Amino acid sequence: MAGGNERSMKALKEVWKRAENSLCADCGKPDPDWASSTLGVFICLSCSGIHRNIPSISKVKSLKMDYWDDAQVQFLAKHGNAVTKAIYEAHIPIYYYQPTYNDCQVLREQWIRAKYERKEFTEPGKQLPYSDEVKEGILWKRGRDNGQFLPRKFLLSEREGCLKYFTKQDAKEPKINVKIDVINATFQPEKIGNPNGLQITYLKDNKTRNIFVYHESGKIKNRLTRNFLKEGYMEKTGPKQREAFKKRWFTLDHRRLMYFKDPLDAFAKGEVFVGSGENGYSVQKGLPSGTQGNFSWHYGITIVTPDREYLFTCETETDQLEWIRAFTSVINQAMTPQEYASKCLDAVSFPSCHSHLGYCPNVPPFLFTTVEAYFKFKS
Repeated sequence: MAGGNERSMKALKEVWKRAENSLCADCGKPDPDWASSTLGVFICLSCSGIHRNIPSISKVKSLKMDYWDDAQVQFLAKHGNAVTKAIYEAHIPIYYYQPTYNDCQVLREQWIRAKYERKEFTEPGKQLPYSDEVKEGILWKRGRDNGQFLPRKFLLSEREGCLKYFTKQDAKEPKINVKIDVINATFQPEKIGNPNGLQITYLKDNKTRNIFVYHESGKIKNRLTRNFLKEGYMEKTGPKQREAFKKRWFTLDHRRLMYFKDPLDAFAKGEVFVGSGENGYSVQKGLPSGTQGNFSWHYGITIVTPDREYLFTCETETDQLEWIRAFTSVINQAMTPQEYASKCLDAVSFPSCHSHLGYCPNVPPFLFTTVEAYFKFKS
């Protein structure tokens, strides 16, 4: 704040230290040290870079290094994160995913532009610019068996409530036709190796199916359900707990713990339902004494269910603690009526429902929060 007079500096510090301004207004990162003098929000360095790309909307300045005159400080004091968010985030649809500082640049930029540039959430029931009845275009899709990305035509129909893709441009019948309300979509730039990578997950024949795609131009606009709570490698053993531990890629999508041989596998090898503590579920640090089976990693985790215990090992203590925190956050939440209705508890209450993979093949698809992943395709 070099060059500022003492009065402005003191006033700016007072506004800055308000509780409402302790997190970035756009991504939630703690201790923001930048602000928009035209919007009145406190933001982090990364989001300030995005704001610079829309100079007609937002003028950003450093709270530590730039000079703030009295009028600018008064504007910040009058607004701040709480007031501005009440305007620009007044009517966010319940299914709209709000990115955090852990999300990729593309996702955060679209979120910021949606709020301030397009003002999509300022009025109730406002028609979003990308929620037309039908959108179609080309996405590069990863082959299920060969891992090669090839261009495929995707079609999203709001009227039919489904997502389709076609193996050929002139094909009349789609390769898949999936209802939107059983889809989860998450940005996965690191996993896919492309800054615009997207993982689309749905259930097919009661097994999790993954589709990995990217859009080459980066012009992706989306409405997502949620990010996965945690992903990464762990070792697991079988139901007898005497088998050798095998390294698998795990994905925790709320109450569904899925595991794959490879992070980009099209289908999950198996799934484990993680219920609530009041229904007899818990997570424990370490493995039961006398655990048999060879394992390379020594930081154990035990998930206790009403029917059995699931044993895992992590490579590092940090991984172990992160997984335990993720499991604990799920177990501490009460079950929703939808989760009870999905009969997930039946899969762990009745041994006859169990398969060797750890999930019940008779359980109907899990009920996702409504998702509609809309993309701005090339014409």
